[in-house]
Amino acid sequence: MTEEQSNITINVTGEEVALAEKLDNLPNKPGVYQFKDAEGKVLYVGKAIILRNRVRQYFHKSRRNEPRIDAMVSKIRDVELFVTDSEVEALVLEATLIKKLKPRYNVDLKDDKSYPFIVVTNEPFPRVFVTRRVFKDGSKYFGPYTDVKNMRASLKMIREIFKVRSCNFLINEETIKKRKIKVCLDYHIKKCDGPCEGIITQEKYNEMIHEVVQVIKGKSLSLVHSLQEQMQKAAEELRFEEAAELRDRIKQLSVYSERQKIIDADLDDRDLFNVAIEGNDACGIVFKVREGKLSGKHHVYMSGVEHKADAEIIEQFVQRYYLDAEDIPSEVLLPVDIESHEPMTQWLSQKIEKKVHLIIPKIGEKVRLLNLCKRNAELLLGEWKAQKMKRDDFIPHSVIALQRDLRLKKPPRKIECFDISNIQGSDSVASMVVFVDGKPRKSEYRKFNIQSVQGPDDFASMREVVERRYSRLIEEQGELPDLIMVDGGKGQLSSAVAVLVKLGLRFEESASQEDERESVRNGEGGKNHSHPISHIPHLSKVAHLPIIGLAKRLEEVFIPESDEPQNIPRTSSGLKLLQQIRDEAHRFAITYHRTLRAKRTLQTELDLIEGIGKKRSTELLETFGSVQGVKFATQEQLAEIVGEKVAGKIIEYFAEDAV
Repeated sequence: MTEEQSNITINVTGEEVALAEKLDNLPNKPGVYQFKDAEGKVLYVGKAIILRNRVRQYFHKSRRNEPRIDAMVSKIRDVELFVTDSEVEALVLEATLIKKLKPRYNVDLKDDKSYPFIVVTNEPFPRVFVTRRVFKDGSKYFGPYTDVKNMRASLKMIREIFKVRSCNFLINEETIKKRKIKVCLDYHIKKCDGPCEGIITQEKYNEMIHEVVQVIKGKSLSLVHSLQEQMQKAAEELRFEEAAELRDRIKQLSVYSERQKIIDADLDDRDLFNVAIEGNDACGIVFKVREGKLSGKHHVYMSGVEHKADAEIIEQFVQRYYLDAEDIPSEVLLPVDIESHEPMTQWLSQKIEKKVHLIIPKIGEKVRLLNLCKRNAELLLGEWKAQKMKRDDFIPHSVIALQRDLRLKKPPRKIECFDISNIQGSDSVASMVVFVDGKPRKSEYRKFNIQSVQGPDDFASMREVVERRYSRLIEEQGELPDLIMVDGGKGQLSSAVAVLVKLGLRFEESASQEDERESVRNGEGGKNHSHPISHIPHLSKVAHLPIIGLAKRLEEVFIPESDEPQNIPRTSSGLKLLQQIRDEAHRFAITYHRTLRAKRTLQTELDLIEGIGKKRSTELLETFGSVQGVKFATQEQLAEIVGEKVAGKIIEYFAEDAV
């Protein structure tokens, strides 16, 4: 066995033997690969310059430790290959298969079938209208348009400027000769030139359609120049009526062109791509800049992007966008370079039979435009996530990620976190914060004064607080959380677990019970054990209340079943949620601790003065702002609040204190 083969990790049992044999016989050619599970379902589609090298990387011991990739590899039972003649063919085939199969572990671009297109039909006398269905019939499709309102406004403007027929008849030489179709009202109100009766020739009509296509593509400025030349020529040849029509068309196009926002002083044609990413969701957006003006934009929402590099997300977005696109400019601006830079350039150049440049700007105006593009993507992504959160059944991705990272049986939608705060044992307090669906619920926050512990004993303090909290919940038949979290390592965690066991909210730890819980997690059932709280109706469904500890120093997550910290990636949104909850619990505890300390200090100082009670102390502090303010106030000022007699005692007290 070679060194390379020894690094390949596959469980060679049963059907997996065939997979191992396939990996040993992979070709050194470009192509596309599909990973499949035991049921033959496609898990992932990818392309490669050299199939052998790329596919074997997934099974190599030295590959990156990414939970999503590890989960996918554990399910792979077969690999199917498509060998191609070039990288460009592999690129196109990959995009086509991903769009068709929607594999689970590829970036999932949400289906754009609901977005409309503008179609210019493949007919002798073409029609121009809106459609949501695309056919391979030779017609030209422009879109999809995510901004439907602007698209319909543009189409309305086109119908006002150009006399495009609105009927659905098939018009050709035969129907014209036989006079099967008569001109309609559109002809009489000068909205159509009457191709149905041959009043306008096919050549002349298609010249007009070419101008329509130019406007749809955003080429209105160059079209105006062309029409100005035609108008000048018509005037010179004394065709004044035609020249007047061209003049009116030029005026309308100029008005339309002026409404478009100029964002690029170069007046070039280019597409700008960028993405906004948050957790497992992303929004990709493309700005279509034609002749320096923003002629349109398209966005698409994506999921399954967590742990994927920006370059991979951008690449799949660009692939899918240009798979069906008709209008491709000579410049494509990307925020980061992509792996398939050269194949992508060749593919796009072949599609339009003109050189296309993929540019990754570093400084200057082009970077500003890409940043503008990204800000729009961030806004759209925020709106999309807000809409998702309004659904009753919505569970944030961070909560789902936490369930995966901790291997919980259900999403931890309600999390309660405890933190202890003291300074050398004085004014020891605790806080409990509550997060529901990844968001703080401040109405359920609680503060605790430590009552039974003397000195700085965080373990004993944690036991007291946890027992007080959950004893009361059991007594009041309150709702238990899906996950308990303590700020600290194994010591604090063990203290809390001991209390939960005492209250019957957790089993005593034993090897058999741990094996049973593991079998339940894996969906294998498990033995029936009587539960200490099974006789309490509202707690009868609780089998083993999950609890974890998060240590500050190395951000390590501990669970009761293991002495070692859990292997959770630093980039996991689940870990980031835990850190956010821990920080909020710490902030809440510190704030309460400082309030108690300040209150004790201020009240003690004023309470030592004879004749000063709680009410007068409060009045003095509200008037003078602090004890120092009271100390330096004159006797006349004090007398206005507490009277001459007590004012004299305050002056006397602080005078003795100064000595």
